[in-house]
Amino acid sequence: MNILILANKDLASNHALNLLLPQIKQHKVTLCLSAKVGGNNPNKPTELNRLTFFEQDLFNNLLTPALEANCISESINASENKLYKTFNQLNCYLSQPVQELNKINQPEQLQMVAELKPDLIVCIRYGVILKEQVLAIPSKGTINLHSGILPDYRGVMATFWAMYHKEPQIGTTLHYIDDANIDTGNVIATSTLAVNYEKSYLWNVLQLYVHGVQLILNTINALASDQVITKSVQTGEGQYFTFPTTDDLAVFADNGHSLVDETEITEFITEYFLS
Repeated sequence: MNILILANKDLASNHALNLLLPQIKQHKVTLCLSAKVGGNNPNKPTELNRLTFFEQDLFNNLLTPALEANCISESINASENKLYKTFNQLNCYLSQPVQELNKINQPEQLQMVAELKPDLIVCIRYGVILKEQVLAIPSKGTINLHSGILPDYRGVMATFWAMYHKEPQIGTTLHYIDDANIDTGNVIATSTLAVNYEKSYLWNVLQLYVHGVQLILNTINALASDQVITKSVQTGEGQYFTFPTTDDLAVFADNGHSLVDETEITEFITEYFLS
């Protein structure tokens, strides 16, 4: 199949892609990245700015240049290296170099997507809402891995809101994107795991992608074999969540939770990129 993957330029997306891409290299895969999720907020809470540093700035601006400066030539058994790869190093699995795509609904980038002629679009944390013209392109549809359980936790930072509400479980939902509405499409499958309240929000988010990526892989394999995908309409009202406010973050902290823990991120980077 010809597959277009749309992801975000952050640590969790990179984690998911390192799990997924080696398992679908028999397909023709293109990867495009958004620069961020959400608009520019000059009043963004300090805690969210700190989270952005660990999710994006540390990985993209500090770790990635260091890893790429010290790596062995990618042309020599690059895909056999078991360590995680930066976004650029993931090119060894792709039909063309990874690129940013932040205006996918606008004519020039829309035409680029159309010229790729993808059979399937796969979204993982992509920061742009796809509109009807994009969604009409792939013959087998567009699927999205949402890092929350639908319909209860639509929107952004679903794991934060699940922890905020003291849920025993978090999870992912793989669903179709049928229109420009957010997280409302028919559900293909879900995965769940117990929240570890001894760990940070970001640590819990990273754990989701082991099982979440398997949902994507199962669906890709089924579609490649022309199997009919079983899907279900979301039931119940659910709720849409946006980024937490300063007050929300204060409640989160008062309950003993943290957005990010430096030691956990150091351990993650050491295990997957440096060991």
